[in-house]
Amino acid sequence: MIGHRPLACIAFVASLSLAGPAAAVEQMLLKVNAFPNAKALPLHVGIAKEIFARRGLKIELELTEGSRVQREGLAAGKFQIAHSAIDNAVAMIEVAKEDVVILTGGDSGMNEFFVQGDIKSFADLRGRTVVVDAPDTAYALQLKKILAQHGLKEGDYTVKPVGAGVLRLKAMMEDKTNAGGILNLPFTVQAEEAGMKSLGRTTDMLGPYQAAGAFGMREWVRANRGVVERYIAAYIEALRFVRDPANRAETVALLMDRLKLPKATADRTYDLLVDPGFGFAPDARFDREGYRNLMALRAEIQGGAGTASSGERYVDLSYYDNAMRLLER
Repeated sequence: MIGHRPLACIAFVASLSLAGPAAAVEQMLLKVNAFPNAKALPLHVGIAKEIFARRGLKIELELTEGSRVQREGLAAGKFQIAHSAIDNAVAMIEVAKEDVVILTGGDSGMNEFFVQGDIKSFADLRGRTVVVDAPDTAYALQLKKILAQHGLKEGDYTVKPVGAGVLRLKAMMEDKTNAGGILNLPFTVQAEEAGMKSLGRTTDMLGPYQAAGAFGMREWVRANRGVVERYIAAYIEALRFVRDPANRAETVALLMDRLKLPKATADRTYDLLVDPGFGFAPDARFDREGYRNLMALRAEIQGGAGTASSGERYVDLSYYDNAMRLLER
């Protein structure tokens, strides 16, 4: 499974064909960047089912190997929309001083802290190596907080940046000295199948968290408001398709094809993706309590400008609100 999954960026381009009323809408190429995990499923569905195309968008989807590459690519204008843990957007704003705007929510991370089979508790990670994407944002901060809750401070363990979830799982499978790390879908399912075990879900240990969302450079977003709103509307429509039980078989088949998963793994992954307490937030809603917790965690672990009440100016949900109105027409 892991050996067959491409580690380089992959592009999926939407069909150019339009049907019905969308034929009158001017086609626009929109480059979107996301992670090669199960949470990209609405994007794959939106392309395969021509949901984006019906709103006049030709989507070029690039899958990234890590958050640092993604952040640098967005700032350089290599793509217009990023789907990722929005802590990456906050890091771009506060650390890199880039003018980024957060547009949607998405989920609470679907994260679990997985460890090798010989690890009995968090205490057993003392002196061991844990793998992360990048050490300074998002789920690495969750990892550090969780370990601190269990009496392990930085220096008691080694942090190894390896990249996206597929690479974290690969590192743990190929080298048992990589004792643990935070994984999301489908990698949690694959890790369990490989004999690793979960020490718990991050939301159970840390509370609500606004993880995945869409964001872009504010100047481009502002200059292309109509495109952004059509994009968000199409994304939400694709997400509704994914979450509709009537579409389970078709959606699982797409998971199997895009992520090269066996059916049993894809079935279990789908069940977790649509779990109302764990998976996708309905309509990619933004979780304000989760966002406050994100900012508080960032301030605690990273220091700097973030505080428990800051970050409101980083978010502009007017694009999302207008997209929801488009869906009502």
